[in-house]
Amino acid sequence: MADILKSLPVSEVIGNIDKLITNVVPAKKNNIGEGDILWVSDKNEDMLARISMGTIICSAKARKLFKETCTYLVVENPRLYFLNLVKRFFVENEVPKISPLSIIDPTVKLGKNVAVGPGVVVESECEIGDETFIDSNTVIKRRTIIGSRVKIGANNTIGGVGFGYEKNENGEFELIPHIGNVVIEDEVEIGNNTAIDRAVLGSTIIMKNAKIDNLVHIAHGVEVGENSLVIANAMIAGSVVIGRNVWVAPSASVLNKLSVNDDAVIGMGAVVIKNVSSSQTVVGNPAKDILSTRKSG
Repeated sequence: MADILKSLPVSEVIGNIDKLITNVVPAKKNNIGEGDILWVSDKNEDMLARISMGTIICSAKARKLFKETCTYLVVENPRLYFLNLVKRFFVENEVPKISPLSIIDPTVKLGKNVAVGPGVVVESECEIGDETFIDSNTVIKRRTIIGSRVKIGANNTIGGVGFGYEKNENGEFELIPHIGNVVIEDEVEIGNNTAIDRAVLGSTIIMKNAKIDNLVHIAHGVEVGENSLVIANAMIAGSVVIGRNVWVAPSASVLNKLSVNDDAVIGMGAVVIKNVSSSQTVVGNPAKDILSTRKSG
């Protein structure tokens, strides 16, 4: 416990600060032991009533439910504190390595301490920054640029050809050449089974610290702004521009060439067919401002 408090100070400690912490557990776990540590949010503070042992990270709002048999680390943001605790004390830091079962073109520029899993393919003229991790069976297509401290999950395709066709003189669809690339900036995280297409011209850009979930499709020429989240099953069509700190909920779809401005929220399953203003929240199909939706209801 002393090492935890030294590295991660808290607002207040209530209980035994000399106990040995051996394990992190979820709050829903039965039979929580004396050496276990967990976090409880304000909205789930009723869980504290059934916990009679262990160390609990929580806010001061839960004080009325504290028990003498438990130890409490009182903090302003329990979830963030727990995140830092796990990163600091419970994550094993593996030595970065490039799997011999990966295929990396000789023209690729690799930064320091890059880790590449088995089955990964990195095509010609790509750049990968320092401390970036690429998991198994992901394909990085030609001329993709990836920054530092990026995490890319398994079974992704980054920089593939987008879905852009035009009818020729015979009325047949022909694929428009995609001669652009994908740029992924520093500290981006991408889940598993996601496709990010390269631009027709220029770049598809995922900006610094953006987080892309599993099973997301990001089409050609899209820009995803800093610190934005695009969550599972979402579809971002071609040339969409997403601003900073935007939240795109699961299964949402955004029509091509639209703008979703800073701090906006796209609700679960929303189908966006118009531009979304800064700080606006839209829901439904077609997506509408949540305030106007409430008035019409």
